[in-house]
Amino acid sequence: MGTEEEAGFEPATGEGPSPPGPAERRAAAVRTAFAGMAQIRRLTNSGHPDPESIPAPWELHSPVRAVALTLEASGLSASAVDASGRRTATGYRVEPATAPGTVRVEWLGPSGSGAAHEEGDELNRCAAALRGSGWIALLYHGPRRRRFLEVEPPAGAHRPDGP
Repeated sequence: MGTEEEAGFEPATGEGPSPPGPAERRAAAVRTAFAGMAQIRRLTNSGHPDPESIPAPWELHSPVRAVALTLEASGLSASAVDASGRRTATGYRVEPATAPGTVRVEWLGPSGSGAAHEEGDELNRCAAALRGSGWIALLYHGPRRRRFLEVEPPAGAHRPDGP
């Protein structure tokens, strides 16, 4: 009971515990989910010259899931927290941004992990993976000069709140 197969696949957003089970099983589940996303893109974006190069409509309605899946499928590590909310792993965290249909990606880790020193290079890796999957990823500086990405669909994509 309670296995990923029973609950359904959820990409790692960096806001929960580390995914359970063997790493090989998780990697296989991520590959399968990402291949499914590519197939959905081929089917729903059939009028586009390169249908896999732009997010599918479901991705625009669930951008946190789509961005997290893209990052995880690219081999990037997700951060994680324990039951008390304390960071236990260094990696990306994906959460909704302030504008509808946009996502914020940060690079976080446990206190003293050095995540703040890694964030520039790691966020650039995240941005490259997302851009390669058709998203627009812009790097910003936030409070205390901490960097983050704001991720949005490309121009012309139908956002959940618009045309």
